[in-house]
This record gives sequence, structure tokens and C-alpha cells, in this order.
Amino acid sequence: MSSFHWILLVVSAVEVILLALVFVFFFRLRRSENILTHLQDNQEKFLERLNFNTQLENELVSTFEKRQKELTELEHKLDLRVKELNKLIRHAEKFTKSPQFMKQIIVTGYQNGRSVEELARATGMSVDEVELIVEGYRGR
Repeated sequence: MSSFHWILLVVSAVEVILLALVFVFFFRLRRSENILTHLQDNQEKFLERLNFNTQLENELVSTFEKRQKELTELEHKLDLRVKELNKLIRHAEKFTKSPQFMKQIIVTGYQNGRSVEELARATGMSVDEVELIVEGYRGR
């Protein structure tokens, strides 16, 4: 074999090796491309889930704010109701301590057969005061 054949054989071998390397790089490129496509799909799914979670979080926050406003309104209404009830209690206490009401309780109790001592204990008045009211009732 002449040197031309050797050169031709070496060049052909180099071409075969280069062709093999091209195929290897091509398959690696295809595999990398598939991996990249898979990663992009996963990224899109992740972004969709992230978007969905963001929407849920926004709904939760808006619902929480709405509930907070409702609770604030209820607290305000409850405070108004407490003030109103305290006012009614003070008014009722004034009424129950009024002389006219005490006189009516003593007269009604006396008519129902309760003794003067019982009425004095029940009303917190002295026996003399109760007797005076009862005498005034009998005098009618």
C-alpha cells in the first residue's frame, strides 16, 4: 500500500469518527431537548399551581377582611346594646327604689297575707316604715 492509500484510510477513519461524534452529539442534543421540554412543561404546571394558590390566598384575604369588618360592626352593635341595657337597668333600679313602687309592693304583699316583718325583710325597710304604709292602706 502506498502512502496515498494510507492517507485515504486515515482520512476515512477520521471521517467515520467525526460522523460517529456527530451522531453522539445529535442524540445528546435530542435528549437535552426532551429534558428541556419536560422542564418547561413542569414549569408551566408549577406556574399554574402558583397562580391558583395566589387566587386562593387572595380569596382568603378578602374573606378574612370581610369577616373582620363584620366582627367590627357586630362589636359596635354589641357595645350599643350594652349601653342601652345598662341604661334600662339603671332606670329599673330607680323605679324599684321609688317610694310609690315600694308602697305598692308592701300593700300587695299585705293583701296576699304576708306579715309586716316579712315585708320589712323583703323590701329592706324597717318594720315601723312598713307598719306606717300598711296603716295608711287600712285607713282608706
